[in-house]
Amino acid sequence: MPQPDQGIISVIVAGTVILLLLAIFIIGFLFLYQRRHNKYHMEQEQLKAAFSQELLKTQIEMQEQTLHYVSQEIHDNITQVLSFVKLNLALTGNLNETDKAHKIDESRKLVAQAIGDLRDLSKSLSFEHIAQLGLVKTITIEVERINKSSIMDAVMDVNGQAFSLGDERELVIFRIFQEALNNALKHAGAKQFKINLKYTENSFQITIADDGAGFSIDNLTTGGSGLRNMQNRAALIGGVANISSEPGKGCAITIIIEPIAQHS
Repeated sequence: MPQPDQGIISVIVAGTVILLLLAIFIIGFLFLYQRRHNKYHMEQEQLKAAFSQELLKTQIEMQEQTLHYVSQEIHDNITQVLSFVKLNLALTGNLNETDKAHKIDESRKLVAQAIGDLRDLSKSLSFEHIAQLGLVKTITIEVERINKSSIMDAVMDVNGQAFSLGDERELVIFRIFQEALNNALKHAGAKQFKINLKYTENSFQITIADDGAGFSIDNLTTGGSGLRNMQNRAALIGGVANISSEPGKGCAITIIIEPIAQHS
């Protein structure tokens, strides 16, 4: 009986080895792919969880800031208006009919004003008001409030056609604006506060500047810092926060998001 050719055996053995190596390679590749896929999926879930946690923290901080403003507004404005109404009505007993009707009409208008102020305050307690009004209108209302208080002069400028950045982004940006405003009022002793919003087709930029005491930029790299927190929050929404300041020369915070897709 003829023996198999040694060359054929060698080819079969070599082919078998190659197939086994190929199978091992494919299995190894699939294993690594699945491992990387699981790692990527886990990292995405962790990022989502971190984003949700930071967003919740932002909402809580916004609510605390808003409640502080509401308490001030009720004390400084609405309480005074209603006290004046009370005094007006107390004086009507000694007036003639014409003057009495005038005082009552004046009191009715003041009560209507107080009701309107309370309605506006109740809206400001809701996070949905940012989504309803949009970032530009919400900041405009804050600027009007600042100027009404006479504590500081605020100027707002909008360049380009404004569009929605998405509720979550605008919530975070508004909170950064609140932090910058709070710093300018409480720590910097600023008298001028400028806000510039710039919209282009593919980008958004907001610059918040004050003429306060300023600080050394090296402070951003040491210890805890609300300014570094602004940078972290800007990164959270796909942006970059650039902060510039010098002692005695105020502070400017610029947040840039680009490229950016417009949201409906």
